[in-house]
Amino acid sequence: MTRPANAAVVKQSGNIAHALLSWYERNRRDLPWRPPIGSKSGVDPYASLVSEFMLQQTQVATVTPYFLRFMKAFPTIAKLAAAPEQEVLRFWQGLGYYSRARNLRAAARMISTEFEGRIPRSIQELMSLPGVGRYTAGAVASIAFDVRAPILDGNVARVLCRLDLIRSDPKAPKTRDLLWRRAEEILPQKSVGDFNSALMELGATVCTPRAPKCPACPVRRFCRATEAGLQDAIPQPRNSLPTPLLKRWTICVSRGNRWLIERRPDKGRWAGMWQFPTIEAEDAKPVAAIIGRQIGVPIQGLREIGQLRHALTHRRYIFNVFAARVSGKSKIPSKPTRQWVKLNELEQYPLSRPQTKIAEMISRM
Repeated sequence: MTRPANAAVVKQSGNIAHALLSWYERNRRDLPWRPPIGSKSGVDPYASLVSEFMLQQTQVATVTPYFLRFMKAFPTIAKLAAAPEQEVLRFWQGLGYYSRARNLRAAARMISTEFEGRIPRSIQELMSLPGVGRYTAGAVASIAFDVRAPILDGNVARVLCRLDLIRSDPKAPKTRDLLWRRAEEILPQKSVGDFNSALMELGATVCTPRAPKCPACPVRRFCRATEAGLQDAIPQPRNSLPTPLLKRWTICVSRGNRWLIERRPDKGRWAGMWQFPTIEAEDAKPVAAIIGRQIGVPIQGLREIGQLRHALTHRRYIFNVFAARVSGKSKIPSKPTRQWVKLNELEQYPLSRPQTKIAEMISRM
């Protein structure tokens, strides 16, 4: 690992901050959680908190429509804190990583009860909220309140690695510590929120993972990777691990014009969301009697209607989708976690993206 000589750190940091803030003023994107360009209004701390939760592991272009819809449904901390979890999940539906939605709602409830409905300003208090780590706390504190706090996400880490010609893995603990220290060193005394936003903006739009736009970079004269011609090689790509493939059977059971859905457990993937009955696939060809016993509903007329593939960050799924109907006039066990619904009623229930696609599949039958 390398970094600038200590004697040059202060001067270089000031030059980087000046160049980056000047560039940001001219080039920043007009995003719905930021004050409009040219506006004198300040940052809405609630909008900042919601956006930072949504932007965890998700790109700006994906987040924007979800943010607008979410803020329309829950325009204040109080509205979000009072909302049922199922409603919050429904408005998060399709954005993925649903634990973020549950943590955001829990954070809103904690803010309402322990912070008198006001988002805290200090890093320590922000980090006491569910789902808020060092990065999110630094982002909200600096952007919403101009607290002098560093941030380090993937974009910022990439910018810093290239600036300082850091060749080691940015996710390695020692490198991570170095990058946090460097992120703090280059912070200006004022306009900290704009500076942190500019760093992220630079990584997202100019200092990109592949084919960085170095001629357009406002800090290229400070970039040691560019000087060495190594900007495309830093950070070094990590060796990707094999992604496990999980196979599932989804059985869409009808009774007249209604379909059986069930709520998933409160823990695990897609926790608390609704689905058509889905079970782990077996090696043998599915038999109606076997499936009926597994899902607790006697069925007949079982037939396969399609296959769906879905990829997540650390695993892949194949859903073989079947349709069936309730066998005769069989009595259906009553459970609070199961409902018989019409397809046009599914919008009332939070569904994962694969289950939404399965609903579309059966609507075309």
